[in-house]
Amino acid sequence: MKPTLLVLAAGMGSRYGGNKQLDTVGPSGETIIDYSIYDAIRAGFGKIVFVIRRDIEDQVKERFVNRLKGKIEVDYVFQEITNLPEGVKVTPERQKPWGTSHAILVTEKAIKEPFGVINADDYYGVESFRILHDFLVNDKDPNSYCIVGYKMNNTLSEHGHVNRGVCRVGADGLLQNIVETRQIEKTSFGAQAPGADGKMEKFTGDEVVSMNLWGFKPTCYGFLGEEFRNFINEKGMDPKSELDIPTSIDKFVKSGEVSIKILMSNERWFGVTYREDKPFVVESINKMISKGIYPSKIY
Repeated sequence: MKPTLLVLAAGMGSRYGGNKQLDTVGPSGETIIDYSIYDAIRAGFGKIVFVIRRDIEDQVKERFVNRLKGKIEVDYVFQEITNLPEGVKVTPERQKPWGTSHAILVTEKAIKEPFGVINADDYYGVESFRILHDFLVNDKDPNSYCIVGYKMNNTLSEHGHVNRGVCRVGADGLLQNIVETRQIEKTSFGAQAPGADGKMEKFTGDEVVSMNLWGFKPTCYGFLGEEFRNFINEKGMDPKSELDIPTSIDKFVKSGEVSIKILMSNERWFGVTYREDKPFVVESINKMISKGIYPSKIY
């Protein structure tokens, strides 16, 4: 059975100032998602599942579902505030869903096979999808997952801070822990971010970070579901609280219930976190087209 690719596309794009998931960056109107799907198809993935908001359903149907007919199976699910464990009610103050862990959980009925996870607005590179596909096909342990890791320096924006999961990796190549680190900014010596003690934490730039390029087996729904229920009971109705994937998984890595292999990619990440990032993304795509990595028109 071919693995599935899960595309997280329900984000609001507040820092970007618009619906960045559907903004065009290619010469024939391609989005970053188009290039990711193109890479996933040639790597061997068999299905694409989108997590979206209801207000972009028509755009997703027109842009992806219709265009991809005959190329790869496509499905989508909605991430909504009503996607909750039985008996839990939403308070009036809560206006949005609960982040990336919640986004994965809403796909449980749509995905029954090993699957990869990507952000819709991140470019991961050809090699990264091949690495991810090969793991999902060849690793048969149901509780063994993976992260395709990047060097921090290869993932920073020139136009503002970013959030990254900073990984500590053991000598065996397994994740020891992952810390969701916010407001990382590029500096002349590497990078820095505000620490828990109020002081700036400095990074060399060689640290391994997660870009939400995960490889999961269906067993993950049980682990993520358990942690989500705990989260909802403790602070889930706080208007701004979210549960991210690294926080959900960290507990089970430390307990030894799951293992996560770190598979390094040498690719240069880029994305449209900020509107000022777009010219660099467009230029990078054009350079890859000139090298023959992508056709000038995908569809």
